[in-house]
Amino acid sequence: MLLGIAICTFVFVIALRRRNEQALVAERRAIAAERLAEIGAMTSGLAHEIKNPLSSVVLNAQLLREAVIDSSLAEEESKPLIRKVDTLARETGRLKDILEDFLRFAGRVQLDRQRCDLRELVEELTDFVHPQSQLMGVLLRVDLPSTPVMANVDAGLLKQAILNLMLNSMQAMETLSPPARRELILRVEQLPIVANQNPEVGIHVIDTGPGIPDALQEEIFRPYITSKKGGSGLGLAVARRIIEEHGGAIRVFSEVGRGSDFRISFASIA
Repeated sequence: MLLGIAICTFVFVIALRRRNEQALVAERRAIAAERLAEIGAMTSGLAHEIKNPLSSVVLNAQLLREAVIDSSLAEEESKPLIRKVDTLARETGRLKDILEDFLRFAGRVQLDRQRCDLRELVEELTDFVHPQSQLMGVLLRVDLPSTPVMANVDAGLLKQAILNLMLNSMQAMETLSPPARRELILRVEQLPIVANQNPEVGIHVIDTGPGIPDALQEEIFRPYITSKKGGSGLGLAVARRIIEEHGGAIRVFSEVGRGSDFRISFASIA
């Protein structure tokens, strides 16, 4: 009997200790989460405060450029000034773009879901990007099914996510030298139904770029990971966050030297 009581007491003490340790870990996690939320709110507010003066700098740089052009300065004096003002406006505009990317990533995403045919969404996006793809020497194609592919999505945010992927692919193909083929394909498909799962749709952004090494295929979706000069490193991170807010997922299938396929998948509706 004494042995039984001793064993029960020992087991009780161990269980109590584990319970206390779990409670302590949970408390530490809650404190850490609260601190992260505070830091996120502070940085988001700081970014907003910085963004407004930057907009003013860009505007004043444009006004200064016009003033120099309209001045009586000789051409050899005005041209260097205009170049400096243009550099100021360009770099300030780049900082403003980086801040906007950060706010999209760090800010709270609120979806305005509407019933949408994804074929129409992709066609609208293709029309928008087509002039830029022509300038970059990229052949832009779409591969759409003949029947509607319906989903409840925030069309504006989903377009932003796909646009980020398209720009990333086109910029990657800029490194290709002739006669390498520069081609970007947008594909929409109804994915095969899997047992005990809701039906899903897939949107592919496929390029013929240099490809992504296996070791980097997960890294590229993390904030501030970029190999592009002047890039913010937030485009793919923002895209993934938007897709995940829709309850979906994004994966990349890539082969070095042959290109990449970014696949978005999320629930569809009848």
